[in-house]
Amino acid sequence: MAARGLGPAATKYGIGYVGSALIGHERMTGMLAIPYRRPAGGEHGVATVRYRCIRDECVKDEQGEYLAPTRREKHEGHGKYQSLPGDHPRLYNTPALIVPSPHIALSEGEFDTQASELAGVPCVATQGTSAWRPHFDPAFAGYEVVFIIADDDEAGMKAADKRAAEMPNGKVINLGGGHDINSFTYTHGADEYRKRLGL
Repeated sequence: MAARGLGPAATKYGIGYVGSALIGHERMTGMLAIPYRRPAGGEHGVATVRYRCIRDECVKDEQGEYLAPTRREKHEGHGKYQSLPGDHPRLYNTPALIVPSPHIALSEGEFDTQASELAGVPCVATQGTSAWRPHFDPAFAGYEVVFIIADDDEAGMKAADKRAAEMPNGKVINLGGGHDINSFTYTHGADEYRKRLGL
């Protein structure tokens, strides 16, 4: 988290590490645990948890330096993320939807959401380009603008354009340079990110 410039987000978003696992969840050992919190919070304030691979051989180069956020990680033969069996796609950071704001950003991934929030721009995320569900639409209807932050690749642009075509208040933002929100804010800073959104 610190290597991505997201150190303060670890506590704020309850990011954890699976040092040991409950029976049936042993394959999550050694992974980051990313809780999906419900807006109301409370005793049962977590809807689900997703897990992210952080094996050294996947996230570091030969010199032991972290690849992300400016270089692509090497997750070969397995996915970066694991969801609980039977879980379904959800929006990440739904508490942002109840914070008064004329705008909100929509990203593709938890780390990008955290980077946007640390930059002062409320944000929620999908779990990838194919994770959008029609029942997510009403959550965005009341905003003046929804900044649809596209990953700077073909799949990211295609998904962002599809979202914007179905969302009258949607505005596609391509940060360029191969950047997602995390790598852009890490490289150029929070002020530049807000400026790219016209804020």
